[in-house]
Amino acid sequence: MDKKLLSLLVCPLCKGNLILDKEKSELICKFDGVAYKIDDDIPVMLPESGRALSTDEKLAK
Repeated sequence: MDKKLLSLLVCPLCKGNLILDKEKSELICKFDGVAYKIDDDIPVMLPESGRALSTDEKLAK
């Protein structure tokens, strides 16, 4: 994913910063505990499409 695009994207729920997880192709909001998938380099940023993070994922750096 393009770093410039990543710097412009924010969480649709809290407007906070997102963390790119390249292995899972997801953008993660640690504050809300939600991960948004990336399909074919296009982030799916709909709140209802987000996946709740597990406790281990929330605690990981």
